[in-house]
Amino acid sequence: MGLNTPVKNASIAIETLSQTFFTDSNGHFKIHIFENGEYVLAISSPEFLPKRFAIICDGEPIDLGTIFLEKDISQEKSDNLITLTDGDLLDDGETVSGALGLLQSTKDVFLNRAAFDFGQAFFKVRGYDSRNGMVMINGIPMNKFFDGRPQWNNWGGLNDVQRNQEYTNGLEMNPYTFGRILGNTQINVRPSAMRPGIRLSSSVSNRTYRRRVMGTYSSGLSKKGWAYTVSSSRRWAHEGYVEGTLYDAYSFFGALEYQPNTKNSLALTAILARNRRGRSAALTEEVFDLMGNQYNPYWGIQDGEMRNSREREIFEPIVMLNYGLQLDKFNWSVGVAHQFGTNTRSRLGYYNAPNPDPTYYRYLPSYFINSSIGADFINADLAREAFLKNPQLSWEQLYAANLNPNEGGKTAYMLYNDVAEDNYTTVASSLEYRLHENVRLGFGGNFKTLSSENFAKILDVLGADFHEDEDSFSNTLNDAHGKLQKTTGEKFNYHYLLNASQFEAFGQLSTTFGKWSGFASISLSNFSAQRNGLFTNERFMENSFGKSKKVGFSNVGYKGGLTYFLTGRHWFTANAAKLDRSPVLQNIFINPRENNEVVPEIQKETIATIDVNYFMRLPSLIGRLSAFYTRVMNTTDINFFFVDSGLGSDFVQEVVTGLDRLHKGLEFGLEYEASSSVKVSAVGNWGHYVYASDPSVQINFDTAGTEEDLIAPEGNIDLGITKVKDLKLAQGPQRAFALGVEYRNPKYWWFGATANYLTHNYINISTIARTSSFLLDPETGERFPDATDENVAKLLDQQKLEDIYLLNLIGGKSWLVNKKYISLFASVSNLFDGVFRTGGYEQSRNGNFGQMQQDNLSGSPSFGPKYWYSYGRTYFLNLAISF
Repeated sequence: MGLNTPVKNASIAIETLSQTFFTDSNGHFKIHIFENGEYVLAISSPEFLPKRFAIICDGEPIDLGTIFLEKDISQEKSDNLITLTDGDLLDDGETVSGALGLLQSTKDVFLNRAAFDFGQAFFKVRGYDSRNGMVMINGIPMNKFFDGRPQWNNWGGLNDVQRNQEYTNGLEMNPYTFGRILGNTQINVRPSAMRPGIRLSSSVSNRTYRRRVMGTYSSGLSKKGWAYTVSSSRRWAHEGYVEGTLYDAYSFFGALEYQPNTKNSLALTAILARNRRGRSAALTEEVFDLMGNQYNPYWGIQDGEMRNSREREIFEPIVMLNYGLQLDKFNWSVGVAHQFGTNTRSRLGYYNAPNPDPTYYRYLPSYFINSSIGADFINADLAREAFLKNPQLSWEQLYAANLNPNEGGKTAYMLYNDVAEDNYTTVASSLEYRLHENVRLGFGGNFKTLSSENFAKILDVLGADFHEDEDSFSNTLNDAHGKLQKTTGEKFNYHYLLNASQFEAFGQLSTTFGKWSGFASISLSNFSAQRNGLFTNERFMENSFGKSKKVGFSNVGYKGGLTYFLTGRHWFTANAAKLDRSPVLQNIFINPRENNEVVPEIQKETIATIDVNYFMRLPSLIGRLSAFYTRVMNTTDINFFFVDSGLGSDFVQEVVTGLDRLHKGLEFGLEYEASSSVKVSAVGNWGHYVYASDPSVQINFDTAGTEEDLIAPEGNIDLGITKVKDLKLAQGPQRAFALGVEYRNPKYWWFGATANYLTHNYINISTIARTSSFLLDPETGERFPDATDENVAKLLDQQKLEDIYLLNLIGGKSWLVNKKYISLFASVSNLFDGVFRTGGYEQSRNGNFGQMQQDNLSGSPSFGPKYWYSYGRTYFLNLAISF
């Protein structure tokens, strides 16, 4: 656009060779090619459109002259994508679409479409969740021990400093890590890698936040070798797309780098991102039919203001120090990071008082229709009218209950936080050595420790004077050696530490010979974890206070790949891996809030995977076709719920072990350049993701009640196997297809449209309902007479969700005014305002055949599946100025 400014650190690659080069601070580069022939030169830089053209090497030097790159304002799509990964949360806080954040920097047409279009329906590449991808900042891994996932909120709102990303897809070799099977993203936030200048932007949207402002300044590298960058943003909404979902986030980034010469670099970085938001709930079909997809039962009006009972707040600052050494044949990087802070979730507690949730099953019409003594339509109509009149949480009633003189100042209702205060320290290093022009060696490793303090903290006693810290069902003390009466700001209910550490080392070799290239990698790791209880729980007097046994796992991983270049425009790759993986922290201890119990005979997981790929790079047509097969074995899963089972009723912890998962399928992406202005793309995924074993199920419960009320006096029961083999995994749509067109005008405006079709999306299953205990009548202990195989199969048939059709539009315009670059970006998702279910799960309350059959007779079960519903039509608009 008329700016003759050098582009430094641009990536220069010959598409048939494995080596990548980079431009220097003046935008210059040199490439040595040792074999004559025709090659395709590919140039890319985070803020510019990629450029490809053919060159013919005949042994003589080639001067390419000045190559101009065009600004890519479609990079603003990544801002919209991060809105998705930040905001679309399950009821327990799991980020559903977190894996898609890994893909924002890729130029692969299929992965790009998966991130920016399929993601609205919670599509997951190859059916993998974000635990299977690694995120690094300056080479330091950021995934959490608790669930194995990256926490995008820790650097949310800092899009400007996240432009420099390197993504390796699937099993491809990565210089910084052995990697994971989905892929790996390295975010380079060193100031010297950022374009100097100021960038200011403002956004409006109707998704999770309504407004955003962001400002960034990068100094560039001074003559004395110093560079610094500062960036800050604010995102906010009084209410997002879903009712009652406030959004309030502040982010700050600061980095200082010193380069005494071209070979050495030292950088200090600080990232502070605070995010507070109101959460929303999954809904039964009954509630959705009454209230629609924007309904949220978690909020109510207090003193004229909207107040959400379930808020999540994350503030976990990161400080890191990095050193880098770059020589002709040797690159070495080392870094240390410390992360600390809190992750809190609020909720209402109720004690010997009615459930305050307006969607509680006893308050809905289905409760009266599904009555075991016959349908009561009169009370069902009254319940419907009452719910429609007062569908929200009543804070006034909660205060009134607490102020009742009969309570004596004790809480009937209380607002509290579940708090995790984590302290991570990580040291990571990697080095790469070029033995020969065609042979490279790489080594690296990292050591990571965690100290996590977990407790419940009283936020608001809602007009009461104190809370009695005991279990209201068994009247046992949660803190047997502490005081009974507690009040605002004090810890109660549970308090424990989780300590964990992991060491990982890897080595790898890559080589190119003729038309072949290949790599091999090996990884060794060790993980250990231990609980340390700080409360003595009266229900587990011997097993709640103090340290648990230490749990440890030693793991080995292997992977390798081969590439064969049929010609300079067609090549094939094959990659395979077998690796061990430790269970995540949340699946090691059965009920860490109350005791030290570890999953019996817990095993490490094993993953075996292979993929085969064909790549095509023609002058006007590029594409990829991939086939993949992955089996994840010996996984463990822990669930918490109240169940009316064939053996009795109780709050239980369900432990599922020996669970295998199978992921296989095909994916393709094609992009055709019809002219210099028009591109057409077609992508698709044909997946098959299923449970591949019948795992074992054990339920655990406390034994504080009277013996006749217990399911079993031992506190646990082995339910045997659950018959889930060949049922579908609830990993989003397993088949997805898209057709897109993009027009780019020479006057620097562009427009794109994508039509998407997604199908074969299934809800998550209840494993306890597929054990033999489900068939038993709790009154007799015998099998229900009408629990025939046919009736059971019909009742437990896994639900397939409706097909999804989406039309998405994006566009933009850019201007150059007095050397100031101005860009406008706009997107509209789900243009036709369709409402669809993006996911869901079977409730496990009906744990016996008779109760579930009775509940389903009316067609509107009280404990039917709960679903997450899509947003309707949404938009995102961003205006930015750079100078």
